Amino acid sequence: MKVSVIIPCYNEEEVLPLSHKRFSQVMGSTAHDYELIFVNDGSKDHTEELLLGFANDDPHTKVISFSRNFGHQNAVSAGLHNCTGDIAVIIDVDLQDPPEVIPQMIDTYLKEGSNVVYAVRNKREGETFMKKFTAKIYYRMLNSLSDYTFPVDTGDFRLIDRKVLDAFKQFPEKHKYLRGLFSWMGFKQTPFYYTRNERAAGRTKYSIRKMFSLASAGIFGFSKKPLK
Repeated sequence: MKVSVIIPCYNEEEVLPLSHKRFSQVMGSTAHDYELIFVNDGSKDHTEELLLGFANDDPHTKVISFSRNFGHQNAVSAGLHNCTGDIAVIIDVDLQDPPEVIPQMIDTYLKEGSNVVYAVRNKREGETFMKKFTAKIYYRMLNSLSDYTFPVDTGDFRLIDRKVLDAFKQFPEKHKYLRGLFSWMGFKQTPFYYTRNERAAGRTKYSIRKMFSLASAGIFGFSKKPLK
């Protein structure tokens, strides 16, 4: 079985060397073939230069570079459209979601016979009270407005199989709310509980404006109530 790890990046030069090392060590310790797909989302620092260096030295590392910053969701979508694995794992580069749990997610996928294994945060270290509070309110508001029920305390960190990947490629929307879309698609989905860590280095690239835009995509993409 081949595993594709989709890793979006935007101005992450500070954390990239450690991230690539940990992803490589974790995936190299498994019995599975793998590819690390880093998607450079129009970074303005040395992110692209570092990634190309990794790819030159490591045959498991692939790089997709955008001509400008198109956003996190589009970066993930590009990785999903270009991966070759039997399963794909979406994870951020900042190591808040520890790559060391990926083998456990794969074991859960194989044991449960699921199409999707979505990661649920038991604990969120290094995040402010306000961020935790607003996230909690948002997910519950989304469920109250939506015609569908989405799992709370989750992000984009998840494992999806080839059946879900092929279905995902049929959606033509430019602005996708991925965590909502994967839940809406159905298939067999299993939660995986873990502790989210502090960012290993650098600063978050999600500004208030970007967070509001993402939240709006979820609300207006999966509910008719605001329009009514």
